[in-house]
Amino acid sequence: MVVTRRKAAALVLVAMATLGAGAAPATAGAPGATAAVSGPGVVPGPGPGIAVAPEADVSHHGHVLLWGSGLGVWMRSENRGPSNLADVTVRVRTSVPLVGRQEIPENCMQTGRQTVLCRTGELRADGAEEARRRQFAFELQLAGKPDEVVVRIDTLWNGGATDRNPRNNDHEVLAPATGDEYVF
Repeated sequence: MVVTRRKAAALVLVAMATLGAGAAPATAGAPGATAAVSGPGVVPGPGPGIAVAPEADVSHHGHVLLWGSGLGVWMRSENRGPSNLADVTVRVRTSVPLVGRQEIPENCMQTGRQTVLCRTGELRADGAEEARRRQFAFELQLAGKPDEVVVRIDTLWNGGATDRNPRNNDHEVLAPATGDEYVF
């Protein structure tokens, strides 16, 4: 996949938002307090000057399969709410380095020797199935012909939303080179 300046800039913005997402809300007027957190994904809180992050339940499920030097990845990302999300970045990491030019979907990009990031776009909590879900399917070319590969799938960025059930969006899958599907 050729990385354009626009795609690189978009991922830099995602990374910057991720780094800034850990800011704690403050109450205006409290000693030593700063202004309340604001920005995309932050909703007004219960009182003046208090900001509360939206809550969403992002999940990733699918399967991986390894044959020869190819690793097939199929996954579905969805939001079970209660808040809508403008965008989510899913990270796929492999224990074996990727080689050559990867043929991956347009909304995905390789960001390192072992990492691919994919943007879901908007994931609505209350919409029809197609508005709540995004599907990805691609094949990654691995160095050599490994006997097995560990694949880690997680949410890199979800717009600063609180996710009280991260177990359904952080997965680690061991895929032996059998050509069988290993589900996560």
